[in-house]
Amino acid sequence: MTKTIRAADAVARRLYDAGCRMAFGMPGGEVLTMVDALEAAGITFVLCKHENAAAFMAEGAWHRTGAPGVLVATVGPGVLNGVNAVANARQDRVPLIVLAGAVDADEAQTYTHQVLDQRAVFAPITKATFLLDAGAAHVIVDKAVGIATEGQPGPVFIDIPIRVAEAQVPASAPTPRATAAEVVPDAAVMDQIAGWLSQAARPIIVAGVDALNENADVAGLARRFGVPVITTYKAKGMLPEDDPLSLGGAGLSPLADKTLLPLVQSADLVLCLGYDPIEMRTGWRDVWDSTAQRVVEVTAVPNHHYMHQSTVNIVGSVRATVAALMLAATPRATWAGGEVAAAQAALAAAFPTDEDWGPAAIVATCLTALPRDTLATADSGAHRILLSQMWQCYAPRGLMQSSALCTMGCAVPLAMGAALASPDRTVVSFSGDAGFLMVAGELATAKELGLRCIFVVFVDASLALIELKQRQRQLGNHGVDFGTHDFAAIGRAFGGAGVDVRSRAELQSALQEAQSADTFTVIAAHIEKGAYDGRI
Repeated sequence: MTKTIRAADAVARRLYDAGCRMAFGMPGGEVLTMVDALEAAGITFVLCKHENAAAFMAEGAWHRTGAPGVLVATVGPGVLNGVNAVANARQDRVPLIVLAGAVDADEAQTYTHQVLDQRAVFAPITKATFLLDAGAAHVIVDKAVGIATEGQPGPVFIDIPIRVAEAQVPASAPTPRATAAEVVPDAAVMDQIAGWLSQAARPIIVAGVDALNENADVAGLARRFGVPVITTYKAKGMLPEDDPLSLGGAGLSPLADKTLLPLVQSADLVLCLGYDPIEMRTGWRDVWDSTAQRVVEVTAVPNHHYMHQSTVNIVGSVRATVAALMLAATPRATWAGGEVAAAQAALAAAFPTDEDWGPAAIVATCLTALPRDTLATADSGAHRILLSQMWQCYAPRGLMQSSALCTMGCAVPLAMGAALASPDRTVVSFSGDAGFLMVAGELATAKELGLRCIFVVFVDASLALIELKQRQRQLGNHGVDFGTHDFAAIGRAFGGAGVDVRSRAELQSALQEAQSADTFTVIAAHIEKGAYDGRI
């Protein structure tokens, strides 16, 4: 047996053991050894057209596999291209390992071409940064995986100098660190919150990304105790959204909040399970009074955001706490006045599905025409707010988006990463026309990979959400309108199918054809300017 391996092999083998089977990026001379090591370890390197999109593809794959995403980027402009998506991973709680090429330290003393302090750039937007050292290669990558995946997941950056990647290190890794045990509240606190749940006549759950990432049994708790569930956009589907207790997602829609916030304020117990208000608009700041309402918060990290406060604040495992609470509390009848059904009816009326044509008709048609287990992604913009309220998720991670940083250009690569990891599933992305233009080059990647994603583009030649905000502030129309482009032709130019639609019937037909196509399909859905007015 080989007694030594390259340091790059030590990194790659640990990532393989963590479940990673794909890495995304664009190579340069400084990362060739790392790419070679990944392939040798059984991790396929996926060549992308831009590092920012590559990181979102890695996130899309993570949502399907549970293994950390891997971004590979070369020195200087390569890795800096990924800054936006890495910052998104930090805010959206995505475990992403960033492997960056670096010039050797002695070389950098007299050769400054493309040399900069990459760790300093990434330090504020990652959970940790490392400079790979051959003598500690096994330890550094093990730390990186643990930091990226534990607590609130997030990105970890590793600078890999050229000669360090090639340096020989022992083939055997040190004794692995034991997995951290899940922490639950002490007996007194558990008795207190179990008693509150047993007494509550109007309990409500607000579930967020920590609960999603921990696979907490929010659905089981809700059904056992008759507790309606509001989720953040990221946590949609933790309770199937056709369940009688589901109130769907919340985050950015004032229209939805008109129904949801009064219901939360009328609750006699609010259970915040892994709820991270980084996803929410400011309208969710201090929406309950924790001195007058019983509010229990269970999160992976302490509340340092101060967007709300709680009566009991538990820092520990959401999953373990939910499991313990289900055993400790006693069910009783809840919401005897039919308030939950009334709220569901109000939400349905606020987001009707029967308009002849427009953004809501597009969402409604896609929802009925595509399979129940379709995986969807959404770009940022007005369409995302509408989609997040209307699109029903029947399982966790059925709708992927940038819900904290809210960055444009994420939907297409998220869909591609998800499709690579789940080739048997229908995958659809929803983009505004501006966001789609940011990443249109990745259609070449979709063709090269043989993906069959459906890319729906809302075409109104406007930054619709920003234009709406301009009008709300009575400002002039500046910098929000642009040309109408032939998106269907762009799809065809990259080797896919492309079609323009301007009615429900045309969209229905396009979706049917797309599901049987042997390539990706771009559906350009044309809507009028101002079509989102009163709808979000």
